[in-house]
Amino acid sequence: MGRDVSGPEYLEGRITDYLVQRFSAAGIPWARQHVAPGRDNVIARLDATVAKAPVILWDAHQDTVPADGMTIEPFAPLVRDGRLYGRGSCDVKGGMAAMLVALDRLRASDKPRKKTVIFSATVNEEFGFSGAKALARLWTTPEAGQPAGGLVKARPSAAIVAEPTDLDIVTQHKGAVRWRIRIHGRACHSAFPEQGENAIYPAGRVILAIEELARELLRRRPDQPCGPPTLSLGTIRGGTGVNLVPDLVVLEIDRRIVPGESPLEARDEVIRRIATAAPGARIEHEPPFVESAGLPEAEAAACAKAIEAAAGACGVETRRTAARYGTNASIFAAAGVPSVVFGPGSIAQAHTADEWIDLDEVDQAANILCGVVW
Repeated sequence: MGRDVSGPEYLEGRITDYLVQRFSAAGIPWARQHVAPGRDNVIARLDATVAKAPVILWDAHQDTVPADGMTIEPFAPLVRDGRLYGRGSCDVKGGMAAMLVALDRLRASDKPRKKTVIFSATVNEEFGFSGAKALARLWTTPEAGQPAGGLVKARPSAAIVAEPTDLDIVTQHKGAVRWRIRIHGRACHSAFPEQGENAIYPAGRVILAIEELARELLRRRPDQPCGPPTLSLGTIRGGTGVNLVPDLVVLEIDRRIVPGESPLEARDEVIRRIATAAPGARIEHEPPFVESAGLPEAEAAACAKAIEAAAGACGVETRRTAARYGTNASIFAAAGVPSVVFGPGSIAQAHTADEWIDLDEVDQAANILCGVVW
């Protein structure tokens, strides 16, 4: 999540190693795709058993949000009343488990596999989508992908991205543009504050401008299925001591994009409002560390229909819906792969202090994913 941390308990390395061991033991071809230091995508391939079969991508991200403030032990899995508790159980290890179990069931079954499945466990979904972007480069820039590109080979015909959707099918969702704002001042001793420039004062005006625009956005496009565009100030850091005039304040901004909006135009609107509110202030807008236009409802109808049919065969009623959050699906769709979001669990449980998932729903999701391939 952009924090300056180190140690084996951080980043996705242990999950990556587990997946590699699992696929090696199962005899499923796999590859690691390096994304950043300590962060590798894992890609596996299960071929169809019929000729000229389409290729479908199943994606689940490896990372979780931090465990700060949790009311349960975050990484000691507890099963109680059919629920598995722990950080990441809902977002999105439950969805990942459903995909892994589905791969096992597909391998063990005598039924013909009518699709080739590429499974990807991507890194850094929660903060920057860099894993999904690296994966997409395997089909947009093939020479960049070896050895992982040898498993992907060509652009998938569709993608199913695991997220907690209550076994519904998300066919459109929001995107986001996120960036840091650095508001500069000049430090000095607080006994002589007139000799410095207190960065917190212009930061206060900037914050009020952000709040005002955030209220306006909630009234814009109220009928959009994903909800209105939104703006949120996520973090603020400034000052080193009460007896020092601070020379820097750093804000982190989250502007949620509805399908059809431009992330850069949305960012420019925020920048203009800030400039008007704090004229003369020394304000630096860093380049976005997240930039996604969201998932438009287009071209994924065939994939949604296949999930609906598989769910019906399993006795599960599912519906197509829109979401206010963002996922890797927007990255794959932008790279030319029709994508939907599907998985067990509720978004209401994601990132919560007592995160949990219903294990029966994980099993149902695995059965539905199998049905998409058979």
